This record gives sequence, C-alpha cells and structure tokens, in this order.
Amino acid sequence: MVEFKFPAWYTTPMAQVVLVGITCFATVGMFSAVSNLGAGGLSDITLSDTSQGVLYGCFAITGLVSGGIANILGPRLTLFIGTLGYALYVGSLWCYQTQGTGWFVIFAGAILGVSAALLWSAQGAIMMSYPLEKDKGKAFAVFWALFNFGSFIGSIIALAINIKDGGLSAVSTSTYIAFLVIIFVGVASAFLILPPNQVIRSDGTIVKLEAVSKPHEEAVGIARLLKDWRMLALVPMFFASNYFYAYQGAVNTARFDGPTRALNATLEGAGAIVGALLIGYCVFDLKYFKRRTRGYLGLATVAVLVILVWSVALAWQVTFTRADLNDSNRINYHDANYKGKGALYFFFYFSDACYQALAYWIMSALTNDPFTLARYAGLYKALQSAGAAGSFGMDAVKTPFLNEHLASWLLMLVSFPLAWLVLRTVKESNYADEHVVYVDDVKREQAEHGEAPPPAPVRADSLEKGSVSDREDLSEPPLVRE
Repeated sequence: MVEFKFPAWYTTPMAQVVLVGITCFATVGMFSAVSNLGAGGLSDITLSDTSQGVLYGCFAITGLVSGGIANILGPRLTLFIGTLGYALYVGSLWCYQTQGTGWFVIFAGAILGVSAALLWSAQGAIMMSYPLEKDKGKAFAVFWALFNFGSFIGSIIALAINIKDGGLSAVSTSTYIAFLVIIFVGVASAFLILPPNQVIRSDGTIVKLEAVSKPHEEAVGIARLLKDWRMLALVPMFFASNYFYAYQGAVNTARFDGPTRALNATLEGAGAIVGALLIGYCVFDLKYFKRRTRGYLGLATVAVLVILVWSVALAWQVTFTRADLNDSNRINYHDANYKGKGALYFFFYFSDACYQALAYWIMSALTNDPFTLARYAGLYKALQSAGAAGSFGMDAVKTPFLNEHLASWLLMLVSFPLAWLVLRTVKESNYADEHVVYVDDVKREQAEHGEAPPPAPVRADSLEKGSVSDREDLSEPPLVRE
C-alpha cells in the first residue's frame, strides 16, 4: 500500500491556520456580511432578533461540550459539520424573503447554533495550538484577517448590488445567491485541514501524537476546565466579547438606509482586518519583550481603545433614541450628518478585533495542548454566545439604545482587571511543563521497529528549543530531522 506524503509546506502550522481561515472566510464571513447589513438581512427586526437569540442560545449550550466533541471527531470532520449550519441559515433568510417562512429562519438559527459551536472549537484549537509560542499573535492576525476578509468582500458585493437596486431595506436575491455559492466552497474546504499528529512545527515538533481523543478523557477534561480559576476569571471577558454586536447592528439598522448599512459593513470588515494585523504582529509577537510583558501591553492597548471608541459612540448615542427614528430620517452616506459615523463603525470593529485577540492570546499562553485549547475555545464560545443571546433578547424587547450601549461598554471594562490576574500566571514558556515530541524521534522509533527508514540529519541555524538528540553534542549546531 502506497502512503501519500503531504508537501512539507502543507504540514506547517501557518498553512493550516491559513486553510482554516479560508474555510471561515467563505462560511462565517458570508454570514457576517449578511448580518452586518442590519437585522441579519431581514426587514423584520423582531424576527431577526428572535432567530439570533435562538442561535446564540443553542450556541451557548453546545459550546460547553463542543470542545470535547471536536477532540473526539477530529478537526476535519468537526469543521465540515460546523460549516453546514451557515449554508442552511443564509438559505433560510433567502427563503423568508421570497416565501415569508419565519419559522424556518428560527429553526435554521437553532441548527446553526449547534454547528457553529463545533466549528469554532476546532478553529480555536488549530489557531491556538498549532503554531509555536512565538507565533501565536501572528496566527490570530492571519486567521482573523482572512475570516473578516470574507465579511469585507461580501459587504462590497452587497453594497454594489444594493446601490444598483436603489437601497432596498432587505437584501436582494442576487446577494443571497452570491453568498451561498461562496459558502459551499467553504464547506468543501474543511476537508483540507490536517489533524494535529500530521502538523510539524518549524522546530521539528509534532503538535500532538494523537489525532483524536476519547470520550471518557473529554468528560474528565471538561470537568477540570469548569474548576479552573483562570477560566472563571475570564468569564466576564468571554461573556462580553460578542455582547455589543446586537447594539451595533440595531443602531446600524435603525439609523441608516440600506446602501449605507452595506457601506458600514464594509468599513467594519476593514477595521477588523487592520486591527487584527496590527495587534497580532506589533503587540503580541513583539520579540523585544518577554511574553508576560507582551500580554500586559496588549491588555493596556485594548483597554485604551475600548475607552476611546465607546466614549465617542456615547457622545453620538445621547443625541437620539428609538422613538426618534423612522424610515423618513434614516441617514444616507451622502448626507452631511453621516460624517464621522463611518469612522466610528470602522473603529468599532478595529477595537473588537483587538479585544478578541486579547482573549485568544491569553488562552493560548496558558497551554500548547490542542485538546485542552479546544475545550477552552468551546467554553469561550459558549459564554460569548450566552452574552450575545442576552443582548439580542434585550434588543428584541426594544430596550433603549443608551442602556444597550452602557451594558456593552461596562461588561468590557469589568473584564480587564480579571484578565490582568490571569496574565500574571503566564509563563515565559510552557514547553518545559508539557510533553513535547519531535518528528525525528518518532521516525527513529519507527525505523527501529522496521516501519520506516531512519531520518537523515539536516543542519539548522536555530531552534526555539532543542530535542534530546540535539543536546548530544553542544559543540555542534543543532540538528533537525526530516
């Protein structure tokens, strides 16, 4: 039997992060583009809020165990199942617009809640565990930029179509068709992802020897997760991380017309991309500082951004209420009073990307184990979705915009001191505390059992850490086995 060998570049962590980014670009990104048009692409805001509430409610419940499920199924199958819900939900929006089937939108929201929890648990494990410790900020930046590039491109498509059609309050049929075609490409791309036992880092280590976990191991792991004080301290940050989306989407829908909502969505995508790249490369992976210092710097950066952006938003929010708004006074991007509003939506998502980066970086700094990080990602998404469900519920009952704004802002501010406590426990490296396996050692063991030829040594200038064989002769440069 001939064994297929993947190209070396394909088995690298960054290649896998890019691939999962492409999958989310084509699925979650298209869903975000529809949602960012205001009211999830629906003209009925109450129905949109109800479906979003159901979606995030199911997401929250499933997220508590989705990390364990992802570890049992493996990343490839988990991502495939996770992407299907996005196709169903966008299809339900299209069906509602043509047939008026509101029940289908709510049903699809529930299915998407379950499938999305699986997708994001697998994604989180790949993004946080596959790269080397020194590259985890870059991994987030690359993934988040790719993922939001889907929203960005989708919003440009929607902007062009909606401007051409005269600024309809609902998304046009051609927009839905374009989104669905891209989503199904994303569904198929899930099969390109490799399990952790086939991914080799640049220092010659394998992410993990085991491709999947076992049910009883996951039950124990989830129980331990819920007793970890560090995860409990991060609960406010996790809960707040999607809470503000309902407020921002509701104001976008109520305050602006169709083409302007699409323009705002485009600016949101751009802000998220720029924010992720800047904080990932220029803060969390700065080689000049120790790891904990980089964490403190990231926390300070995000805190300042949140205070500044939401202060500006508050100054605008106090100038109107829900009762003041109707179809006749919606803002168009040509209007004089649109000045500054586009920039606000850009920085809403610029600061959001930085906030998400902080949460992911803290989790990834606590361990390198993909199974543990999948559980972390599941809990993160569970609490994040619980917050989103609550915020969409608030909006569905017509809570004053000012109250929604203050609730969103205060939750983020409360999370920062607790995140600082967790950052204090971050070590310079977790390699010494965790079992590390080198690919050359695995090949040598296979050769001893007659399963593979012995590895050939290749000189390398530097390694992030050395294997046992590398330390046999300290007078020579370290060896990496291929």
